[in-house]
Amino acid sequence: MPKQVLSNWKNGEIVFNDEIPSEKKIPVKGEKNVLVTSALPYVNNVPHLGNIIGSVLSADVFSRYSSQRGVRTLYICGTDEYGTATETKALQEKTTPKEICDKYHAVHKGIYEWFNIKFDHFGRTTTPDQTEICQDIFMKLKNNGFTSSDSVDQLHCGQCDKFLADRYVHGICPFCAYDDARGDQCDKCGKLINAIELKEPKCSVCRSDPKVKKSSHIFLHLDQLSVSYTSENGIDIFQDQVEKQLNATLENGNNRWSPNAVSIARSWIKTGLEKRCITRDLKWGTAVPLEEFKSKVFYVWFDAPIGYLSITKGLLGDDWTKWWKNPEEVELYNFLGKDNVAFHSVMFPASQLGAKDNYTIVNHMCATEYLNYENAKFSKSRGTGVFGNDAQDTKIPADVWRFYLLYMRPENQDTAFSWDDFSAKVNSELLNNLGNFCNRALAFLAKQYTGVIPEMDLKEKDIEFLAAIQEDLKEYNESLDAVKLRNGLTTILALTSKGNSYLQDNAPWKLMKGSEEDQKRAKTVVGVAVNVAYLTSILLYPYMPQVSDQLQKQCGAEKLPRIPDVVTCFLKAGHKIGKPEPLFEKLDAERVAEFKTRFGGQQVAAEAKPEEKAKLSREGG
Repeated sequence: MPKQVLSNWKNGEIVFNDEIPSEKKIPVKGEKNVLVTSALPYVNNVPHLGNIIGSVLSADVFSRYSSQRGVRTLYICGTDEYGTATETKALQEKTTPKEICDKYHAVHKGIYEWFNIKFDHFGRTTTPDQTEICQDIFMKLKNNGFTSSDSVDQLHCGQCDKFLADRYVHGICPFCAYDDARGDQCDKCGKLINAIELKEPKCSVCRSDPKVKKSSHIFLHLDQLSVSYTSENGIDIFQDQVEKQLNATLENGNNRWSPNAVSIARSWIKTGLEKRCITRDLKWGTAVPLEEFKSKVFYVWFDAPIGYLSITKGLLGDDWTKWWKNPEEVELYNFLGKDNVAFHSVMFPASQLGAKDNYTIVNHMCATEYLNYENAKFSKSRGTGVFGNDAQDTKIPADVWRFYLLYMRPENQDTAFSWDDFSAKVNSELLNNLGNFCNRALAFLAKQYTGVIPEMDLKEKDIEFLAAIQEDLKEYNESLDAVKLRNGLTTILALTSKGNSYLQDNAPWKLMKGSEEDQKRAKTVVGVAVNVAYLTSILLYPYMPQVSDQLQKQCGAEKLPRIPDVVTCFLKAGHKIGKPEPLFEKLDAERVAEFKTRFGGQQVAAEAKPEEKAKLSREGG
């Protein structure tokens, strides 16, 4: 090991990426090609911190990592703009669905840009490409015998004179008794619901009691796409030609499915798949291309995932198929919250497979649990929690927000954002650990050696230190390959903690005042430490890209190299660094107290009118 560490230090290769514009990213045959999607955010709201970590930020970290490992990577996202959520928001704001979509698409785009989310393309689902691809998949499903039509009981509001679908109706969940379940899914237990199953249903618009009426709809026969279920070594085995391909994903040991994604998909299969209604009595949606259903649109959860395909087409034109009809050459990673797993793990893949058009099916499903706010739920109406625009208003840098959200990423269980913990982690891990190490090393070099890396003569102590850093680098790469993003971040912090100990134990500020041999030793220690600080800038790039860029410039490097496999001497003797500056500021108790009050709901409650206070009380605020 020591010989290998020394050899890597002297001879390790430093590789840089070729810059490829997003619109020219095409999979290369025989190479690894990674397609990353994050669940399309609803266009009817402002994203809060839980939304951001659940999909777009997690996907951004992995996409950046994959790219910096030299893998051809395409990251696609956009706003989900059709369905009842948009129609109801338009009613609330007394405007049109189109104006709602335009307004909130811009809001989402601006927030993600501020958070340094680096999409290859952030599009939207209200496009001709969406209509074309969605209708094409539907017609192939129909022609392959996987759809049927039927007249079904549906809730109808006489006062609004409309059928109530999805968010137009709410009531008591038939499964867990949650008293504010929607007409398509319960937010508490996550189960899918037919609106007719709700107990004590109410129209979400006028709050009147709906009646049951007949309406004709189209169904996707998930029951025909799954004949039976068995279990082998804890892995789902599907017994027919369509689900067999889906199962190959689950039983492939190289694929990364988070435990909750596997559990939810398995639960769906165990309980037996049923036919699912894929049309709605709405105006705002992708039209059904059949004359007898011309007044219907597709259900948003049949339509929305197809947005990944249409948004890719919006970027690449006809080359979209090289990503989405190329399962042999492309690995697809879905990033999403656990409430979206059922649709992405079963319904959307089943639609792709049933179309029999060689679609790229999800290989890796990376689902998070929920991030709560101070052990409560985020609520815009109650003023509880930090939303994307609020984060900007705090003047806390975007990368600091990224750091804490990723540090608290709810990978195995729900976690909660806490202002006290946020400030503690910023002050201890960023300021006193990572920032302290990098600044100490660079500032010492700048002050004592005019910022020029001296000659280094590695001794046993240095090689042992670099061997420990090598282990951290290995764990970092393995963690991110496995989409264990939180562990990758804590590994960086462990690395910089070792860096602080290395400086403290060797005390170059004392050595430089000693004998000639001691002075040579001081030069080696500071040269090694600055190189590890530069490695830190490389590893930070997926997590904190702005901080990575600042640190890279302070190290005097012009371009960020690929994330390496081995620790090498990146900055050789004679290299001149830039100007060292502190990377982080302390988050003090006074500011934390102010933010607790501002985002704790107290101000909203105090300023609310009597009728609004009554509403907040009913909602649990």
